[in-house]
Amino acid sequence: MPELPEVETIRRDLAPLVGQSLQRVTVKLPKLVRPRPGALRTLCGHVLQEIARRGKLLLFDFREKLLLVHLGLTGALVLGEDGVSPPPHTQVILHFEKAPLFYADLRQFGWLEVVSREELPRHPFYASLGPDALGIPYEEFFRRLKASGRRLKALLLDQKVLSGLGNIYVDESLFRAGLHPERPARSLSPEEIRRLYEAVQEVLRRALELRGSSVRDYVDGRGESGAFQEEHLVYGKRGQPCPRCRTPLAYKVVAGRGTTFCPRCQR
Repeated sequence: MPELPEVETIRRDLAPLVGQSLQRVTVKLPKLVRPRPGALRTLCGHVLQEIARRGKLLLFDFREKLLLVHLGLTGALVLGEDGVSPPPHTQVILHFEKAPLFYADLRQFGWLEVVSREELPRHPFYASLGPDALGIPYEEFFRRLKASGRRLKALLLDQKVLSGLGNIYVDESLFRAGLHPERPARSLSPEEIRRLYEAVQEVLRRALELRGSSVRDYVDGRGESGAFQEEHLVYGKRGQPCPRCRTPLAYKVVAGRGTTFCPRCQR
């Protein structure tokens, strides 16, 4: 699933669409569009004002209405500039003045939804999202960890607590902070919380510099792969030597997600 660095990379890649009007839409798979396939057509003739992001959610601002896009597990948004062809499994095409925007989704768990500006604050998914993982102040991060007895992996994956993190960046952040994924959050000392906060920020910023992680299906807004997977220290490396102590990396299911960690370095 595209996580914060991937979604933010896409948002930046789509910046050329701002200021263009939406001319028409092509919907090949109606079930992806909420509340009904025809909702997208109500945006035609309107100018895109801004593309914002909250966690893993993209918000296309057409002033009176917004288009919310969640990429689900395998969704992709690719800008059709310079003759770029539609990627495989393209399900929706938004035809802007100068270039089309392709929404592709192999497993079809993503969604597009049109909402009014007045509805947005009450939108169930939008309203449920916690602070953005890249923008949360340290004091708020500290408070949220200390208030919970849940295991770190489960807490950091919870989009209501902190939005934007997924399996890749939680595993990588916990390893860099030297913290076991099953530690109860409130058991952390102030020093450990600071270490985790800094690890999360460092990992997210570095992943952004490298345009995300292309582990399976992810491509950026230009249809190209990211490169942060080349700097993964633990994710996807079960059984390999820990890059710090050379102990074989362990793997177990934590909070319903496959989790790779060092049983020696992470306490």
